[in-house]
Amino acid sequence: MTTHFEQPAQHDGQQGGRQGGGAAVWGPPTTAPRGAPEAGEPRRPRPRGPLRGRPEDPRWARPALLGLLAATLLLYLYDLSASGYANSFYSAAVQAGSRSWKAFFFGSLDAGNAITVDKPPASLWPMELSVRLFGLNSWAILVPEALMGVGAVAVVHAAVRRRFSPAAGLIAGAVLALTPVAALMFRFNNPDAMLALLMSAACYLVVRALEDGRTKWLVWAGAVIGFAFLAKTLQAFLILPVLALVYAICAPVSPRKRFGQLAAATLALVVSGGWWVAIVELWPASSRPYVGGSQNNSFLELTFGYNGLGRLSGDETGSVGGGGGTGMWGETGWDRMFGSEVGGQISWLLPAALVLLVAGLVATRGRGRTSVTRASFLVWGGSLLITAVVFSYMAGIFHQYYTVALAPYVAAVTGMGAGLLWEKRRETWASIALAASVAAAAAWGYVLLNRTPDYLPWLKWLVLVGGLGAALGLVFAGRLPRRAALGVAAVGLVAALAGPTAYTLSTVRQGHTGSIVTAGPAGASMMGGRGGGPGGMRGGPDGGMPGQQGRVNGNGFPGGGMPGRQNGNGNGFPGGGMPGQNGGTQGRQGQPGQPNGNGFPGGGRTGEGVMGRMGGGPGGLLNGANVGSAARRLLEKDAGEYTWVAASIGSQNAASYQLATGDPVMAVGGFNGTDPSPTLAQFKKYVADGRIHYFIAGGGMGGGDSGAASGITSWVESTFKKVTAGSATFYDLTQRT
Repeated sequence: MTTHFEQPAQHDGQQGGRQGGGAAVWGPPTTAPRGAPEAGEPRRPRPRGPLRGRPEDPRWARPALLGLLAATLLLYLYDLSASGYANSFYSAAVQAGSRSWKAFFFGSLDAGNAITVDKPPASLWPMELSVRLFGLNSWAILVPEALMGVGAVAVVHAAVRRRFSPAAGLIAGAVLALTPVAALMFRFNNPDAMLALLMSAACYLVVRALEDGRTKWLVWAGAVIGFAFLAKTLQAFLILPVLALVYAICAPVSPRKRFGQLAAATLALVVSGGWWVAIVELWPASSRPYVGGSQNNSFLELTFGYNGLGRLSGDETGSVGGGGGTGMWGETGWDRMFGSEVGGQISWLLPAALVLLVAGLVATRGRGRTSVTRASFLVWGGSLLITAVVFSYMAGIFHQYYTVALAPYVAAVTGMGAGLLWEKRRETWASIALAASVAAAAAWGYVLLNRTPDYLPWLKWLVLVGGLGAALGLVFAGRLPRRAALGVAAVGLVAALAGPTAYTLSTVRQGHTGSIVTAGPAGASMMGGRGGGPGGMRGGPDGGMPGQQGRVNGNGFPGGGMPGRQNGNGNGFPGGGMPGQNGGTQGRQGQPGQPNGNGFPGGGRTGEGVMGRMGGGPGGLLNGANVGSAARRLLEKDAGEYTWVAASIGSQNAASYQLATGDPVMAVGGFNGTDPSPTLAQFKKYVADGRIHYFIAGGGMGGGDSGAASGITSWVESTFKKVTAGSATFYDLTQRT
């Protein structure tokens, strides 16, 4: 039976609702409606129902999709509570927003509304609503993230399925679900999960607009991108040039209407993302929280500085090291996405996707300007390329998990390219291109697996031999019987996905906590480049591999464990165990409101660890403190009489104590300790008014100093009585020395 891609092309697309260049395959020669499929493309009738799918689909298509979504949900929910509070910085903000609607709106770190997180609040809202319904626990925080992952898989599948075969859509969805960094971030509480979902939706909506030139789809795309701005500011705009350019060139309407539609979409973007910004900027600064991450209490300054252009240039005032482009986040360059820092997170199918992108554009080169199939490759492929280039050359703060933004684009291009080339496999060039993509995936999978030689050492050979064998068979796929060709393609698909699947399974089998997390087994992501990580910190003689951080028991900072810590399992930055002790120790288990213990927010499952028994330890820049029972009891006493039960330098330290007690803790200086909030005069007034009970000693080590933070610390230490609870030290701001 002839497939739709093998039908002879009869026209080059539609223009303004009319078809040119010959009669269309589906419908009358000159009166086909807008959005009618191009020659060689499937038509798109409405589905008959959720379980039956499209009338022209094979019987297995809809059950397979439902099975994919169910399997993705189970994968992302598996042992979800192992990560506890995940990133305590955002979990503390979720806790605050679940108790105060003002904190909910502004994205405050604490319910006392002293300071916000260093991002807009949209990514916090689903988690905060969940916690309001189900209480503060790991599942309530992280299940919304997992559901976003399932949603992203569904969106990518739908986008690919509309123009290609059911199998192509399933391949795209499976590639996304099994990308290691996607499995990591859709089980974590950073803003990247929402961003990846919304960027996928934006691409889908633009392709829908390209089908028939309807304004509503483009306006919805603009609104989605605007809302994505409220999740992670300017990163949401990375793909805007691609989407606007593709629509301006390929839309099936007149040029005048195209630019009018783009203007309407821009307006939707500004309204969707700008309403919150306008309120924050116009709200009297004295009655709202300080904008965390900014140096002058302005969200616009945060957007274009620390969270914006500074990320590209490296000159991020208020960041770790104080800005100036110190190069502490690894080497930049065209190969960054393939290097030891990032490769195991995202790049498994990146070489194959690039091959398939080129092949897809070649295969559609003869179609007209309004070819939606070609435009689909331009939208998804262009988004992939521009995001990868920006990530490769940005000199500022860069974490490996940022690459989850690439996962939907890689998945869509892989599914579209594989589906198109499979249908054209009788053409020699197409079968060779398909074989080349499988060979590229197998060879690169072998390289990535070889970087962790002790991890499933047999798998790399299975991937290499199976993939290259399948690639050889695919060269002749057009001449093989259909069943044999399908068998060869299945072997190639398994070989291509075996490596990322193994890394994904390793990712979901362990908990991840802290501000820097990576996917895959130990050693899968090593911070390289200049200095081996922030501050040039590397593992000591007995330390772990550089860059294994963020997991429960993992190193808390790129660069590995501190010298003298056994097996490198201690936190690689002050805030974990003291040098010489086993860094794998955990806090006591089962503290109320904190699943899996609280040696670290959401800590390990072992019993009472060293730091848990000692009562607490100082927090670091990227990990929180170990809060013991004695420290918790001290802060909880008379907590209701104060706006903040304590204040601490740096957000991570404050977040840990806030999650442990359930009461607001002020983060002096924000995340890094470098924000000028509060000033010494403001802090003195808070103390005089009886609004803060304790000051936590030892916070913010390595984070930086705003000047105000050091002034506050000096004043407190010289003015107030020191008290201890376990190993933790506090200053009672109600008792002067």
